[in-house]
Amino acid sequence: MSMIVASDSRARLSRIARAILGALDSLPWSLLALPMRLAGFIVFWRAGIVKLHDWQGTLMLFREEYRVPVLPPELAAALATSVEIGAAIALLLGFLTRLSALVLLGLTAVIQVFVYPEAWPTHAQWLAFLLPLLARGPGELSLDHLIARRLVR
Repeated sequence: MSMIVASDSRARLSRIARAILGALDSLPWSLLALPMRLAGFIVFWRAGIVKLHDWQGTLMLFREEYRVPVLPPELAAALATSVEIGAAIALLLGFLTRLSALVLLGLTAVIQVFVYPEAWPTHAQWLAFLLPLLARGPGELSLDHLIARRLVR
């Protein structure tokens, strides 16, 4: 009798697991992309806003600590801040999403290679939400999708 109960319990658990996995497998990309876009917005928006709030401190950081090669510190600071704020807003809205993700991946690569090579665990997290957006786009809940739909008409 206990073998039958155990077998029924396993079968029931197996059905529940299949149902849960089926539900997870059926989640639309648009729903999955939203938290990735939000994460990108939060990370890069905050970084850009912090730079703007203390511009003199930002310039000092770019001169003394970041020392990005080739670019003068003032230009590097302005570019980094503009990219962080502009691309963050674009990600949130799902506008030029793939381009924004690509630009932010480039910024991340510069930071990783030239500024904070020891910060790879943080940068790996950024890759985790930027790479899928680059590969798959923002999904249907985005300005990109709305624009594309209007262009096809």
